Formats: sequence, structure tokens, C-alpha cells
Amino acid sequence: MLAAAGRTVRELLDAAAARLADAGVPSPRVDAEVLLSHALGVQRSRLAVLAALGSAVEEGPAERFAALVDQRAERVPLQHLTGRAPFRSLELAVGPGVFVPRPETEVVAQLAVEEAARLAAAGAAPVVVDLCTGSGAIALAVATEVPAARVHAVELDPMAHAWARRNVEELAPALDLRLGDAATAFGDLDGAVDVVVSNPPYVPPGAVPQEVEVARHDPELALYGRGEDGLEVPRRVVASAARLLRPGGLVVVEHAEVQEAGARRMLAGPAWREVAGHRDLTGRPRCTSARRA
Repeated sequence: MLAAAGRTVRELLDAAAARLADAGVPSPRVDAEVLLSHALGVQRSRLAVLAALGSAVEEGPAERFAALVDQRAERVPLQHLTGRAPFRSLELAVGPGVFVPRPETEVVAQLAVEEAARLAAAGAAPVVVDLCTGSGAIALAVATEVPAARVHAVELDPMAHAWARRNVEELAPALDLRLGDAATAFGDLDGAVDVVVSNPPYVPPGAVPQEVEVARHDPELALYGRGEDGLEVPRRVVASAARLLRPGGLVVVEHAEVQEAGARRMLAGPAWREVAGHRDLTGRPRCTSARRA
């Protein structure tokens, strides 16, 4: 029995990793370690020491750990169980009702951070807008990494907005977070923005995400981009960017690897120049950028 009091850290980890592997969890050992460190209230790096010492786990933490492993075996997202999701240098609060930020989006944030940092180094106070902010991940990355930037973000879903509000209050209270539609938000900033960045919904209708955790637990509003190609929402984001950006301003839009050509077509008109595709750390096409003509 996984929760039996007195079992050692190593025994619990071995049993949990085997259980999660049987359930098809992609990274069973890592997930077991994250959940046990969460149940014990210690850093994950501390587990190796406790395992080496043959430390036993008391009944309360062992039972908490067993319950967490049961939920993870049912493919509840790891981040929902711990309540936290890493993103670049940040730890974000997440849970049911908000899209869990993924490592591949970090390259999208990097482009926005680099552009804002370049402008700040030249003495400007760059204005950055994050459309479809979700948990606030990209906006908060820019705000915390480029303190000179004036960062604005908008989210349509009230539940996701509540998570973003929690993260903003914890990490960057000066960030301007709004509840509203990316297609119409920030009319007060028309023509005054230096960077527009977005990880919008872009999954085509009928294309069920392969990850069980995504398909079952991420909100549909954050996944499906509408239109036959899934790019209706991204096209609205690009239209908003054309309205918001000053001449020379940068837009960065995330998309699926199979949508690279479609993303380029969105930015093929006379309003845009310097259209470029960017790959994530796995080498897959992940986002497209352009500058306002």
C-alpha cells in the first residue's frame, strides 16, 4: 500500500513511479518526486538526501502523497496538483480554469523580452501588450525581466483572468491587467505600442490534443482557435496588433508547427514587413513575428 506509514522515501518514490508509468504518465519518476516533495513541504532536491538517509515518511504526508499519486494516475495535470507551474524564472499559480503554460511558449516570451530590453537599453520605456494572456505568463516574464517596460495584458475568460490577477498581484502589481476581448481591447493604446505578443487559442476544430492532460483539463476557450484552420482567433490578434503597434513595432504570435504557412499568410499584407518564423527548443516551428510597416 502506497500510503503505509513508515515506508521510506525511496520506497514510496519507487512505488509511485511504477504506478504512474503503468498509467501512461510520460515522466513518472519526475512526477513522483515533485508530488512527494510537495506532500512533504520540502524542495525536490532534498529528496535525494532523505532517500540516501533511508528516512521514513510519517502517516500524514504519506497519505497526502498517495492521494496525489492517485489523481496523477487519472491524468490530472501535475501543475493542478501542486498549484504551481514554472515559466522561465517564474513560478505561476495555476489550476482548473486556466491554460497551463508550456515550455515551448518560453521562446515566444523570449522574443518579446529581447525587443523590450533592446528598446529599454536605448533609453525608452517600451510599451508591451500581451493578448490572450491566460495565466499572465508572457506578460509577467516581460514585466519582471524588463523593469522599464510598461506591460499590459488582457484575458477574455473570467476564470483564467482570476488566475492571472493572482499572479500579477504576487509578481508584478504595476502590470495593467484587463478582462476583455483581445480583438477590441486597449483602444486607448492605438498606435502607441512597441510589442504585441500572444499565445492565442489555435487548435483547429476537431483536432483533439494528444496530451490527455490538455484534452481533459485545459479550458476549450484557451485551446480552439476557430475557423477551419484554427487561425480565426490568431487572425483577430494580428488585426489588433496592426491597430495597436507604432510603425516598426513588433508582433509575435504563437501557433502550432503545422500552421507556420498559415501564420505567414496572416502577416503577408502591406501592413507588415520582416516576417520571420521561429522554432522552439525541440526544433519545431512555434511562432511567427513581423514588424508594423
